[in-house]
Amino acid sequence: MTRGDLRPPSLNADEKTTLVAFLDYLREAIIGKAHGVPDEAARTAGVPSGTSLLRLVKHLIAVEHNWFVWAYAGEAVELWDDEAFPGPADTAETLFAEYRAMVERCNAIIAACPDLDRPGARSLRETDPPSMRWVLVHMIEETARHAGHADILREQIDGSTGR
Repeated sequence: MTRGDLRPPSLNADEKTTLVAFLDYLREAIIGKAHGVPDEAARTAGVPSGTSLLRLVKHLIAVEHNWFVWAYAGEAVELWDDEAFPGPADTAETLFAEYRAMVERCNAIIAACPDLDRPGARSLRETDPPSMRWVLVHMIEETARHAGHADILREQIDGSTGR
């Protein structure tokens, strides 16, 4: 089954709009790769490291929370475990909803940032807090890398290809 080839956004906009459009495109690519896969197959590791489609979604939820909510916005919340496996109650439906809710929360943080050069409140690394520009580019890189993993996992499951 072929999913169809969804091209990247085609726009000529300011830097923030362009970065967010590409990040949103990749976020939806992750969900698109896992959409329609039975939960058991989406939960099953496709490689020895234990990576599955649902684990990728769960990982990206935590990474978005950690970088945008905890680090950049500096909210008084706990860091989330970005290496956690999906729990028994985690289904594709619940994780997609959680991911979309996290994306909405993170996009609000991005929208409230008046200057991409503005550093966040703290860093997840042993460096000064990075700028919003750095966090956006890092999240594009992180999400794109995992979208590639999701491509491979989905093809292993049912032969589906395409962006």
